[in-house]
Amino acid sequence: LGYRLTSTLQDRRKSFGSSWLCYTSKDQSIFNCLISPPPPNPTPDPHIPERSILLRKWYELMMKNKDELARLITSENGKPLHEASAEVVYAASFLEWFAEEARRVYGDVVPSPSPDRRILILKQPIGVASIITPWNFPSAMITRKVGAALATGSTVVVKPAEDTPLSALALAELASQAGIPAGVFNVVPASRANTPAVGEVLCTDPLVAIVSFTGSTATGKILLGHTTNTVKKASMELGGLAPFIVFDSADVDLAVVGALACKFRNTGQTCVCANRFMVQKGIHDVFVEKLAKAMERDLRVGSGFEKETTQGPLINERAVKKVESHISDAVSHGACVVTGGKRHSLGGTFFEPTLLSNVTPDMLCSREETFGPLAPVIKFETEEEALAIANACDVGLAGYFYSRDPAQIWRVAERLEVGIVGVNEALLSTVEAPFGGVKQSGLGREGSKYGIEEYLEIKYVCFGGL
Repeated sequence: LGYRLTSTLQDRRKSFGSSWLCYTSKDQSIFNCLISPPPPNPTPDPHIPERSILLRKWYELMMKNKDELARLITSENGKPLHEASAEVVYAASFLEWFAEEARRVYGDVVPSPSPDRRILILKQPIGVASIITPWNFPSAMITRKVGAALATGSTVVVKPAEDTPLSALALAELASQAGIPAGVFNVVPASRANTPAVGEVLCTDPLVAIVSFTGSTATGKILLGHTTNTVKKASMELGGLAPFIVFDSADVDLAVVGALACKFRNTGQTCVCANRFMVQKGIHDVFVEKLAKAMERDLRVGSGFEKETTQGPLINERAVKKVESHISDAVSHGACVVTGGKRHSLGGTFFEPTLLSNVTPDMLCSREETFGPLAPVIKFETEEEALAIANACDVGLAGYFYSRDPAQIWRVAERLEVGIVGVNEALLSTVEAPFGGVKQSGLGREGSKYGIEEYLEIKYVCFGGL
């Protein structure tokens, strides 16, 4: 497969493991690297219960090995161990869910306009899926896609993030133990230097029927460009710029609790993290004061393996510099640092949870996704103003708002231009609900009963002469 990639213990920047990498050039199919490449033209499998059984076994093995998988996640990306444990449970839940959904891939019998015809609508597996996943949820982003694909009878090639290959390989080992056949679930790690070339092949190889990617909008656009010549289906879960709106009618204490959970989970490194806090004038000062106190009281920076830690390190130096640039830009244009604002004394890529006030919509932190522990607060006066600010961007993944006015709740929920809305609630991800965005935040939906549709083709069959 090429050469080895050394994985780094995230909080101490020391190597702790390695994995083989796949190297490819533009004229060498990545699938030739695989011992057992997936079949190019899968046929409908009549043994759907077997798929369900295998996915269920994989789920059970994940739960049995939950602690080991969680430690591996914390080692690779630095998130606190309790968050890593929660991710493993969340990741496993997709295998359990799609094990059940596999039995419900139903077609239709449609009434025909002619008495001598019958119309059938079949749903069949799409074929080979290229799946490219991020480092921030190295288990859950794989199972959310792979569980759906395998439930349909499709096969997958997963390219995990270069920062977290071992978590992906651990899932592959458990899949093998569960009895999933060789060539059905394939993992192809790649170095950062070779990721663009590998990604291009995953998007252009004739064997591939669909490309599913989670990551930045900029990278998603590149991958979409690669798929155009072969007209592949694409499922994209891309970046966001989530607004978090607190109206005068809100329960301020509840909003503060939600802000902590929504902003600082995984040290602010999630695509649905609140990126822009907008607080109405009447409660602005109270909210900022209470949020600052809560941050100083409840957030603890440290190694993900320490029990009291709530904030691990950022993934790399580039991430730290982006947070610093957003703070520097805001302060230079009149924003005030309420708490935090600089690198943590622990060194490395640790950063202080930061709260900014007097922020305006034209600052970088209001226009770009920070992906770090920065909470900028914008003051607004009217509902119309808040909605105008919230919707004034080209992405729309998640949005949150706090209000106790029923009429306002309906208005704002309907007018926010996002795919996911939290009303007086900040933790929204669950296997039962569809996950995805509008505008340039992506294409398609993952999870829920809708997620399996991404990996199915619809075939119309007409029987005549009856």
